[in-house]
Amino acid sequence: MLRLEKIKKTFNPGTVNEKCAVQDLSLHLKPGDFATIIGSNGAGKSTMLNAIAGSFYVDEGSVILDGKDITFTPDYRRSRVIGRLFQDPLRGTAPHMTIEENLALAYLRASDGKAPFSRISAKNKAFFREELALLEMGLEDRMKQPVGLLSGGQRQALTLLMATMMPPKILLLDEHTAALDPATADIVLDLTKRIIAQNHTTCLMVTHNMQQALSMGNRTIMMDDGKIVFDVEGEERARMSVSDLLEKFRTGAGKNLDNDQILLSME
Repeated sequence: MLRLEKIKKTFNPGTVNEKCAVQDLSLHLKPGDFATIIGSNGAGKSTMLNAIAGSFYVDEGSVILDGKDITFTPDYRRSRVIGRLFQDPLRGTAPHMTIEENLALAYLRASDGKAPFSRISAKNKAFFREELALLEMGLEDRMKQPVGLLSGGQRQALTLLMATMMPPKILLLDEHTAALDPATADIVLDLTKRIIAQNHTTCLMVTHNMQQALSMGNRTIMMDDGKIVFDVEGEERARMSVSDLLEKFRTGAGKNLDNDQILLSME
């Protein structure tokens, strides 16, 4: 499904701010894999997702999706087959457009990217309403309201729906519940699990919560200094505790995990 072959990305090369964000990084995701990614700030998690999404071109290596080399495919073309959510609920939607208009844009982009806005039919609108009803937030009765009037949790749920309404080949979740209050974050996480399970979506999810890293999906990846230091799935993962995960990080990275946000999530 997804293959990263020895990718490398350096920002600000040749300057005092030079930073090698990912180096010699390889990863293979099978169809239907739901992998959680954990690591300290600067470990390369978001950079890896940006490389997959096409936010920049990698300096070295290849990005292959569903057997097709997309290393130099621009991000707007990749967005037709790659869904993405960010940490900030304000990203991913147009606040001055209505819920219906945002859904229409997402639908047309994922369909073929060519149909004019006027091609949205009454049948399409009925489909949008049905999909919104599945969120159980009452948004199906607010389709004519601007997205800017929604709460952060509602916007993130809407963005999740927009990213998966036409199931993507891969879904990228970059700490998509980190900015939400705990109760709202749980709702969005439940929606995430339900939608991914329904569509059998291949997914990469960055999280700072170690318990989530072990309980969600079928695979856990730990990163440090732009590299993958630990990758576990199956029975070994099912038997692991958070303490085991910390020990694996220490062994793979050669140091203790010292990120306060991650460590506090253990309490």
